[in-house]
Amino acid sequence: MGVRILFGLMMVNSGLNKFLGYMPMPEMAEAAGTLMGAFAASVYMFPLVAVVELLAGGLIITKKYNALGAVLMMPVTVNIFLIHTVLDPAGFVMGLILLLINTWILIENKEKFSGLID
Repeated sequence: MGVRILFGLMMVNSGLNKFLGYMPMPEMAEAAGTLMGAFAASVYMFPLVAVVELLAGGLIITKKYNALGAVLMMPVTVNIFLIHTVLDPAGFVMGLILLLINTWILIENKEKFSGLID
């Protein structure tokens, strides 16, 4: 439960930071910086990700809807993992940890998906 709540709070914090900008972006490799610049130039990408992080993080914190939050958060965590695996290897460990936590939450809630996967 503690890991789930910390993961949810981390996502809520990340989403809020995209809107309020109270934490600076960490240094990243040139290729990852170029991609982040393209996301920023698209105007809609960062706000979209922020809303998903806020919504999914809030749902993950709740016991009743944490499976739905984990499903919503999975595309974001997969992209965090891939960006750090391919473009910015310095953040690989954090990306892997986030992906593993999200996957663990989904596995812990597999009974909620039994009607979808028969």
